[in-house]
Amino acid sequence: MGRAAEILGVTPAFLRSLDTARLITPQRSEGGHRRYSRYQLRLAARARELIDQGTALDSACRIIILEDQLAEALRINAEMQRAREHPST
Repeated sequence: MGRAAEILGVTPAFLRSLDTARLITPQRSEGGHRRYSRYQLRLAARARELIDQGTALDSACRIIILEDQLAEALRINAEMQRAREHPST
């Protein structure tokens, strides 16, 4: 967790707050240390950005979740559009 916090320029407490808010749930090592994926670090960085702009933590988490859902919907839509334009025979 310390290294992840250092990379993002946040405190370990900030990362724990994102875990408590259920924005990110890191994996745990055998020793119980939190392990963050690159995706989770991107979410944490976005949360920090929103919070630095004055957004409340719970609102920032909701915004990030909605942004993530929108990106996934757009990806699926693009795949479906490509499939329609180039149907398999």
